Amino acid sequence: MAGTLLSIAQQTRFALCLAAAFSSPALPASNTTNAVFSPLSLHVALSLLAAGSGGATRDQLLAALAAGAHGPDAADSLHALADQVARNVMADGSEAGGPRIAFADAVLADASWKLNPAFQELAVGKYKAHTHSVDFQKKAAEVAAQVNTWVEEVTSGTIKELLPPGSVDESTRLVLGNALYFKGAWTNKFDASETRDGEFHLLNGTSVGAPFMSSRDDQYMASYGDLKVLRLPYEQGGDKRQFSMYILLPEAQDGLWSLAEKLSSEPEFLDRHIPTRKIPVGQIKVPKFKISFGFEASELLKGHLWKLTRKEPRLQQHLL
Repeated sequence: MAGTLLSIAQQTRFALCLAAAFSSPALPASNTTNAVFSPLSLHVALSLLAAGSGGATRDQLLAALAAGAHGPDAADSLHALADQVARNVMADGSEAGGPRIAFADAVLADASWKLNPAFQELAVGKYKAHTHSVDFQKKAAEVAAQVNTWVEEVTSGTIKELLPPGSVDESTRLVLGNALYFKGAWTNKFDASETRDGEFHLLNGTSVGAPFMSSRDDQYMASYGDLKVLRLPYEQGGDKRQFSMYILLPEAQDGLWSLAEKLSSEPEFLDRHIPTRKIPVGQIKVPKFKISFGFEASELLKGHLWKLTRKEPRLQQHLL
């Protein structure tokens, strides 16, 4: 159990550092667009890659994913966490009245590659991944279409084109795929009739009109000097797990950058700023939003691994 808890802390560190990379003002796109990503999906995919890697590649991945730890214990801890995530954390709770959740992994290797049986056993047993031998060299477009169909089914039609045209070709040898779907209802729902248009402030100093949901109910909310944190729990039903959405609002209009830096440099900061009780807050307003975002993970992850390990990452695979 202690090893799993440590892995969760390591995963949180990885997630917050990656979030800081996404929100960095050094990235032009971060100033003009919203971003959404699943650090859990990336962590699981890279853990699976580490399981099939060797030498310097394996050491660098473990150092990034396991907070500097390395060796068999670090790898076993990551695999145990993946097993817990697949079996328990990301298990569907809709039949018990909780959130509808789907979480799936896939390993697609070109037919010219023969996957190591030990890797296949680990991928299926711990990561609950589907492994497939495919023909990238002659049927790359067909394989991409199959992957897209699989992801669309897992995400109930939310993600329709994970692999856009040209993203895989005859030179592709391996694809690690992960799909995550979550649909939940808040315990205290906003009254749709109370939705009003309001002003939403952007990071560049301008503002735009947006519809705002509002409520005067007591909320899980706390103020910490220049930061407000709102917790919106999801309905559990008979599900013992508790999922919540957290909204972190810096007091300063341009405070996102410093908040992201603090979160990535002090992973325990998030734990210290989680509201634990309901309080009267008057009226709260939450903007309605829909985000669609795509990005090429390779270069961002290489830079992220460099930051975490201080070594130039070598991402060659040792899965044969």
